[in-house]
Amino acid sequence: MPCRRLVIFYVIVLVVLLNSTGTRCHTKGIRPKRVAAVNMSQVAYSEQQFMKWVDFVGSLKHSLFKTATNKVSPSRILTVHKNPNYGDFTSIQDAINSLPTINLVRVVIKVHAGLYTEKVVIAPLKSYVTIEGAGADATVVQWGDTAQTQPLGTYGSATFAVNSPFFIAKNITFKNTTPVPAPGAVGKQAVAFRISADTAVLVGCKFLGAQDTLYDQLGRHYYKDCYIEGSVDFIFGSGLSLFENCHVHAIASRVGAVTAQGRSSILDESGFSFVKCKVTGSGALYLGRAWGPFSRVVFSYTYMDNIIIPKGWYNWGDPSREMTVFYGQYKCTGAGAKFAGRVAWSRELTDEEAKPFISLNFIDGTEWITI
Repeated sequence: MPCRRLVIFYVIVLVVLLNSTGTRCHTKGIRPKRVAAVNMSQVAYSEQQFMKWVDFVGSLKHSLFKTATNKVSPSRILTVHKNPNYGDFTSIQDAINSLPTINLVRVVIKVHAGLYTEKVVIAPLKSYVTIEGAGADATVVQWGDTAQTQPLGTYGSATFAVNSPFFIAKNITFKNTTPVPAPGAVGKQAVAFRISADTAVLVGCKFLGAQDTLYDQLGRHYYKDCYIEGSVDFIFGSGLSLFENCHVHAIASRVGAVTAQGRSSILDESGFSFVKCKVTGSGALYLGRAWGPFSRVVFSYTYMDNIIIPKGWYNWGDPSREMTVFYGQYKCTGAGAKFAGRVAWSRELTDEEAKPFISLNFIDGTEWITI
């Protein structure tokens, strides 16, 4: 009974914390009304609602919902070093475990250069954590679980998992050591980094893996100057995320895909936007596969190498998804960026259509990003 009361107490505290900080499920944008009983096709209706959303977001001068309170100035600084004589801890997880169960102040964990072979999980109530490495090539955290590692599944295979809001990572590598799986292999999803919380910033980080490298599960996230490597669906999930000036590199031996975005309905406001990025690597690469029936991905001002399959996008074997996904590109360059060969259900965006996707407004970033 005492244990049950403690669990109830933590649930109540979590609800109060989320309401007080304004951290909640993302609800930006307009929610379309039900389709009226008029002679309008689903495609025409989706087009109409999208243009209403473009007009609406373009007119905004501030976020629709309460400002998220981000705490930037560190109240505590902890150090992690392979040598116990030079740091407070020898493992990242030990440093995380030292924080109070409910953390309400910014804590910076400085991780010195070294290879840290460990699995790290940040619990839901340990908010405002910053992980700062000595450089992405110098500080590496790695593990080798896959979806087959019982009873983990894809979700639990992550080397580094974040479940709390206002997370920041700088200058560190997150790696899953599982090699590239053979074509058709089952259960080889191997996540290097999973983010399952709102308002996260990742700058100068590397994400290394093969299948399902970066699990951008849910929440608003900002990736800047990052390197993301994988083979199949190596950026996937249902987050609302902006990737700016990132290098996306494929290590596929045959056919691969950059994204598998999981937007599930017309009311789901998630999506991935890549701005001023570059896509390089090996194999033949789709820009995205329609994991969710309303999957949404846009590439803008992005260089694409000649590894991109001319069609660009794959419907996940379900032609009905071609009616509901939103896949687009805007002023991209490189041999792989030619729009002429793209599937008919993708878009080459106009200036007006691209506007909501190419700035921090896509993730309400001006409200909570202060780095």
